[in-house]
Amino acid sequence: MSFEIGEYEVGNDSEFFLIAGPCVIESEDHVLTMAAELKEIAQRQNVDLVFKSSFDKANRSSIESYRGPGLERGLEILQRVKDEYNLPVITDFHTPDQAERVAEVVDMLQVPAFLSRQTDMLVAAGETGLPVHVKKGQFVSPEGMENVISKVESAGNERVLLCERGALFGYNNLVVDMRNLDIMKKLGKPVVFDATHSVQRPGSKGDESGGDRRFAPTLARSALAAGVAGIFAEVHNNPQAAKCDAATQLPLEEFESHLERWTNIDSLLKHEDAELSYE
Repeated sequence: MSFEIGEYEVGNDSEFFLIAGPCVIESEDHVLTMAAELKEIAQRQNVDLVFKSSFDKANRSSIESYRGPGLERGLEILQRVKDEYNLPVITDFHTPDQAERVAEVVDMLQVPAFLSRQTDMLVAAGETGLPVHVKKGQFVSPEGMENVISKVESAGNERVLLCERGALFGYNNLVVDMRNLDIMKKLGKPVVFDATHSVQRPGSKGDESGGDRRFAPTLARSALAAGVAGIFAEVHNNPQAAKCDAATQLPLEEFESHLERWTNIDSLLKHEDAELSYE
């Protein structure tokens, strides 16, 4: 199955698209700067970009952690990204009553992993009529996502994307099973791989999550070799100073080199005449 997000056609057999941006909206200036930089990179690499940032990180480890500017201010900032850079945008929502308001701005809604089985969330997302990007819960099997699809489709909306972001294994660690990508593709929906959240170590620092960004590009290459519709990657110009997911966001200065390799692998898989190059 393939469908449109904004002007982009997305599907497992199509050239991959990119969901990227900073984890959380830290300021208007920061989001606009990141949107401009990522758009230029994506254009140079001929990749369709959907800009992502969160108005609220409602599942932070600590009550003291920065959450974001909130719904209304966050949506104002994302609207500026759309207006000034002509980019489709995606953001996550956290309660069913937020779906309709968020849908007034975004081109695709995201259901967070921890909420991926919540019926009211999925139905509310489906009722907006927009594409719905569902993060597979760290506790959900790939086969279990068939029920997730049914809940969204009960609202008459078949435009569902399934996102792999690792499974909880033991304590404070996530493991990616690449078999999940094939299993979810068999459910007939585009599959996205979340490279940066997959290398998290949830709550491993006590009051915040840790992780290791070194492994995110490798996992993304593996997912593209398996054939996916999209890659999700959080990117920051100064990850060490990021207000959320500082351990896993990819540095902006290195991102284009990663994206170039990802496009090579995707082309090699999906176009018989492509040649793989790491130069």
